[in-house]
Amino acid sequence: MTPAPVIRLHPDDGVLIARSSLPPGMVVADGVTTVERIPAGHKVAIRPIAVGEPIHRYGQIIGFATIPIAPGQHVHTQNCGMGDFAKDYAYGVDVKPVPNFDLPATFDGIRRPDGRVATRNYIGILTSVNCSAHVAGLVADVFKKNPFTHDNPLVDFPNVDGVVALTHKTGCGMTQDEPLALLRRTLGGYARHVNFSAVIVLGLGCEVNQIGGLMSEQKLAGRLRAMDIQEVGGTRKTVEAGVAFVREALTDANKVRREPVSASELTVALQCGGSDGYSGVSANPALGAASDLLVRHGGTVILSETPETYGAEHLLTRRAVSREVGEKLVSLMRWWEEYTAREGAEMNANPSPGNKAGGLTTILEKSLGAMAKAGSTNLVDVLNYAEPVTKKGFVFMDTPGYDPV
Repeated sequence: MTPAPVIRLHPDDGVLIARSSLPPGMVVADGVTTVERIPAGHKVAIRPIAVGEPIHRYGQIIGFATIPIAPGQHVHTQNCGMGDFAKDYAYGVDVKPVPNFDLPATFDGIRRPDGRVATRNYIGILTSVNCSAHVAGLVADVFKKNPFTHDNPLVDFPNVDGVVALTHKTGCGMTQDEPLALLRRTLGGYARHVNFSAVIVLGLGCEVNQIGGLMSEQKLAGRLRAMDIQEVGGTRKTVEAGVAFVREALTDANKVRREPVSASELTVALQCGGSDGYSGVSANPALGAASDLLVRHGGTVILSETPETYGAEHLLTRRAVSREVGEKLVSLMRWWEEYTAREGAEMNANPSPGNKAGGLTTILEKSLGAMAKAGSTNLVDVLNYAEPVTKKGFVFMDTPGYDPV
């Protein structure tokens, strides 16, 4: 049977989604014929929409008509824009018990001495500042498999998955309030990450983010080795010392063994990739189904990128386990509104040219599709960037929509 040329997502929608490119003159609904070409993944109106009237997709508002729209017309940036509308946060009204499995699934994990479970076994090289990033990379490169000769420096350590350098571009001249606290919180999370069996942090020596301050603030004493390039005596000596540390750590790191552990030990982070008009009806809902499955097994999923949830937050607050959790999510949205206003930007600047070419018109539309990744279970916690996750279930973390960050 030939599939319909369009996708209807909700009975209340005033638009349909083109399954493939639609030529002018194609019937897409009762009494509705396209009056122009509709690109694949884009929207076609199926009823008249007056200026200022909301446009619905998923049964939710994705924008407002900026000019009159006739049935059969292409609905996109030329006739659909942002606008304010009241959101019913209805805190907790959709909360329901999560049916857990009596026998959770298992996977072969690595149980650490403190009881936490790792999925990988790495040795980590962290940096306090951008100035030590190159040295960290040089140390890690010593232990990489040569793609030409296939020589593997870790051949004698089969239970070690690799040596990883996690670098960044800050830490030097920076204000000693929120930016420094956020950087240290992130580095502390790396240092404590269960997938690292041993960690070294490399600094330059003169940066604002002093290693001593990092270790004190994040309570990392005894958890990792620290070296300052200036104190050790330069790049070459620090690379040698870093390589020596890794070689020393490899023997102990290789002693781990995998064993069957409950899937409840898994935490999956959900990050947006390239989006188009199909993402919200294909890949993202599939991830949502997987997220629900993991939560039912007792695990944790984290939805991130606050600007790419903007406009859909009222659907998440309905699933918040408490008013406090729901209000924290709303306060994050207010912060982003104030931030973009202060910077002379707007939240609707988030959809990229590629997103728009693929059929996404506004951030509201993008958010409604992006949040599908989180499935349908209760929202149990809302966290700031890099805060440790302590709850099981669906968690939201405040992060930017800028992927490299």
